[in-house]
Amino acid sequence: MLNNVTTDGEEGEGSPNNQGDGNPKESSPFINSNASCDVEKSQQYDGKNMALFEEEMDTSPMVSSLLSSLANYSNLPTGSKEHEEAENNEEGARPSKKTVKAPQLGTLMGVYLPCIQNIFGVILFLRMTWMVGIGGVLGSFIIVFMCCSTTMLTAISMSAIATNGVVPAGGSYYMISRSLGPEFGGAVGICFYLGTTFAGAMYILGCIEILLIYIIPQAAIFKIEGLEGLEAEAALLNNMRVYGTIVLSFMALVVFVGVKYVNKLALLFLACVILSIVAVYAGVIKTAIDPPVFPVCLLGNRTLVSKGYDVCAKVIEIDNETVTTKLWRSFCDSENINATCDDYFNDNNVTEIQGIPGVTSGILAENLFGNYLEKGMIVEKRGLASQVDPDSSASATNRFVLADITSFFTLLVGIYFPSVTGIMAGSNRSGDLRDAQKSIPIGTIAAITTTSTVYISCVVLFGACIEGVVLRDKFGEGVNGNLVIGTLAWPSPWVIVFGSFFSTCGAGLQSLTGAPRLLQAISRDGIIPFLRVFGHGKANGEPTWALLLTASICEIGIIIASLDAVAPILSMFFLMCYMFVNLACALQTLLRTPNWRPRFKFYHWALSFLGMSLCLALMFICSWYYAMVAMGIATCIYKYIEFCGAEKEWGDGIRGISLSAARFALMRLEEGPPHTKNWRPQILVLVSMDAEQNVEQPRLISLTNQLKAGKGLTIVGTSVQGKFLDNYTEAQRADQSLRKLMETEKVKGFPQVVVSSNLRDGTSHLIQVGGLGGLKHNTVMVSWPRNWKQPEFQQQFRDFIEVVRETTVASLALLVPKNISSYPSNGERFTEGHIDVWWIVHDGGMLMLLPFLLRQHKVWRKCKMRIFTVAQMDDNSIQMKKDVLTFLYHLRIDAQVEVVEMHDGDISAYTYEKTLVMEQRSQILKQMHLTKNEMEREIQSITDSSRGSIRRKKSLASRSQHSIDEGARVAEHPEEEQAQLIHSKNASTPASPTSLTAPAGSTWTDNKGKNPEAGKDPFSMKPEWENLNQTDVRRMHTALRLNEVITKKSKEAKLILLNMPGPPKNRTGEENYMEFLEVLTEGLNRVLLVRGGGREVITIYS
Repeated sequence: MLNNVTTDGEEGEGSPNNQGDGNPKESSPFINSNASCDVEKSQQYDGKNMALFEEEMDTSPMVSSLLSSLANYSNLPTGSKEHEEAENNEEGARPSKKTVKAPQLGTLMGVYLPCIQNIFGVILFLRMTWMVGIGGVLGSFIIVFMCCSTTMLTAISMSAIATNGVVPAGGSYYMISRSLGPEFGGAVGICFYLGTTFAGAMYILGCIEILLIYIIPQAAIFKIEGLEGLEAEAALLNNMRVYGTIVLSFMALVVFVGVKYVNKLALLFLACVILSIVAVYAGVIKTAIDPPVFPVCLLGNRTLVSKGYDVCAKVIEIDNETVTTKLWRSFCDSENINATCDDYFNDNNVTEIQGIPGVTSGILAENLFGNYLEKGMIVEKRGLASQVDPDSSASATNRFVLADITSFFTLLVGIYFPSVTGIMAGSNRSGDLRDAQKSIPIGTIAAITTTSTVYISCVVLFGACIEGVVLRDKFGEGVNGNLVIGTLAWPSPWVIVFGSFFSTCGAGLQSLTGAPRLLQAISRDGIIPFLRVFGHGKANGEPTWALLLTASICEIGIIIASLDAVAPILSMFFLMCYMFVNLACALQTLLRTPNWRPRFKFYHWALSFLGMSLCLALMFICSWYYAMVAMGIATCIYKYIEFCGAEKEWGDGIRGISLSAARFALMRLEEGPPHTKNWRPQILVLVSMDAEQNVEQPRLISLTNQLKAGKGLTIVGTSVQGKFLDNYTEAQRADQSLRKLMETEKVKGFPQVVVSSNLRDGTSHLIQVGGLGGLKHNTVMVSWPRNWKQPEFQQQFRDFIEVVRETTVASLALLVPKNISSYPSNGERFTEGHIDVWWIVHDGGMLMLLPFLLRQHKVWRKCKMRIFTVAQMDDNSIQMKKDVLTFLYHLRIDAQVEVVEMHDGDISAYTYEKTLVMEQRSQILKQMHLTKNEMEREIQSITDSSRGSIRRKKSLASRSQHSIDEGARVAEHPEEEQAQLIHSKNASTPASPTSLTAPAGSTWTDNKGKNPEAGKDPFSMKPEWENLNQTDVRRMHTALRLNEVITKKSKEAKLILLNMPGPPKNRTGEENYMEFLEVLTEGLNRVLLVRGGGREVITIYS
């Protein structure tokens, strides 16, 4: 046991026997090698003063060997060992293989720089300036602050989780799944995978946008020149789709050929990013000294497209001659000075302003507030006069810079948030770090601090340096088609263009490298069965199938083709991932689990909760419908794993919160008993096991399922005879048998097995201590003891009566199904029939509630309910029926009602004979403790004393034990039957012990016609009847009469529910009690005997 689990916080991740724990081939210091175990056995304790622990050496390793394994613990990421070994093998056979290097990356190279590279991306270069122009400096600052605060709080939570023990490679998925369980882990892992995949699509689209708009516009397959409006937009999107698919295929091929090439180029791509950002800051400094010349031409206050004019003027003077310009020709019908021109062109002057006035120009005040635009609106400069004739129709709008999408605050949040993702890059490389617990917090928080500072400073500097109309010009149409952020850069805009191009290429490659590995880790965990195929790959561990799926999903983002439409999608998935990282940290902190001991101390549950709230808020701020879709996907995956996924026990926080919630609920239940409206049967099912520890009455479990319909508490208990130390294995086998049967019958509950010196005590213990706190059973179900009349089974029925007594004392309801083997299984269906309730005494409403609950199940749904109640001589049966109908109406229960009248009648001779035989049998059973010879002599003396009784001269056919035909005939012809039952001492035959033991099978002889005086005074000739206990006679009379009417009315019923009489107060009448119950239910197929628990369980009130 201890070689698998030794220190808290370690589940033996990666054990070959521990399928699906992140890294199946990962080494662990806590697992002893079976191969070396046998060799070490003889040497481990020899010559050492450890002989006291020799017997435990198989399960408890020595501390020295454990620490040695811990010191040599290798935690390389998935596939790295195999990859390096494959490369070594390719180099040819060598005398000695090159050893795998231990992780050596520090904080700077292992966490800080990868995070910087992943956080800085396409949004900074392509959309940051536009966001500042549309949202204003204040609005953009709020957006950046919210997003950066979210990632910082998430990084704090992630640092706490990452420093809580050794973090194997697997990053955020590993942390979430091991903190929140396989269901949450799988759901969030898939969301994180989809987010990373769509991030790859976004980077590729950004790469193509830079290529086709800023580098080689003439490479467009679908020409945009001359097109306007929707046609131009469609052509641009089609170009993005074609080139995006080509670039995606090329990148996927590069990743497939070798990841090592991607990793080697990572530093080059990072250098491009840093160089571009430095160029921007250098450009800002230069604007304070010498602002660059980037003129922007305005007509009125409207920004003109730069390719629509050569000179920013309507006419120019050449050799004292006025000449029209290209701009004139754009708005007029001819080159002539007297040509007809656009009204707006005629009414407004052309002005030229500087696109980058500089940081000292004071333009910040103009850019402080937002200027949101509808799609198709013209980008206009604030504070500049413009003459617009409201009656004139708009023309030549393609000459102005137009808004390509409708913008609003929440859209900007969705587009911007991907620029702060990438904070998991350090934790994803945890397997490569020299000291992950130190490097991850420092590197990640430092990277977020750096990038947040850059982003916030860029918002302010862009607003302070660049003209508003240029900022709102998304594609730089007013500044000669330049990248807007490039116009600010120094020494040249091309630094930014090429830097951003290579950085987007690198980020796309990184996404296509990381996403398949994440999917492979999820697949190898085995928690999502249909993804298992993606856990396989090439011989060196590269995830080939996962790469194929990733490229296919990435193509969906390419087909969308709009960077502004893809960005909110991946924002949803990343926000959901970050939300659950915060939730994991908050849960672990609040639950105070013993294993929660992070080395990173600067965390608090309130910070985690704030981060979680921010993530949830940002999801709905970005796009409420995308948020619903993302949460729907996560919910579907969660439920799929819950129902179909592999069972994993990772010591997750959800299990901890379940325990805390259970404790809280149990403490609440302790406050008092449940209200009648909340009462439902919480059943303890007592079953017996055979020699193979299999359940003897499996239909008891079926009946429980039909009665419970999966609701409330169900405990299936059994007892094993013997001592706990000797019979623990049998108890475990019985427990597994119960669990298997409960799973088969779909009963949600708990098995409970006790080992006791005798079965009687074991059953008593179950009744006493079953349940926990306020969550205890209030109903006991036990099967009717079969063959109880046989001498060898007498202990069985005595135990049964003790159960009845104990439930009565404990105020527990009792359900006793008779003939349980004839009850339907869960797969059967009754298409018609009745459930008959014989309501003889009030038991708190159990008899009303049970049929209602049964009819909720599909087995009994088609059955109708009938209620029979018994009226005595002085009862008004008509009024009783009205009262019962009124009662049922208030209970909202639909049932037929019938009142059965039972008038007082003389006790029949058959009743006396049944009572006599019952008492004779009781005397025999009392002698069972005698020796065989003594028992035979005692039986002979008893039979001699009653030799003249219960005989007939003419033999009839023997009746079966459960037949009631004779009883019915007695009731119909009492006088004639009494005459038949008159006996003669001279004409009697000896009764055998068997006939006395099983009186139902005895043969009655017919005296009809032989004794004509029998009907006149039948009791005068039966002196032995006068010695009978008259109480027993009356009870037998009641049982026979009730059985007669029940059989007459409910013979064909699918189920009969009947009040169960109370047990005898003294133990001398136990056999008689069983006989009464047997007579009461004789000839009935399915009977459920019910005893209430002494409280009302059903109410007429709402």
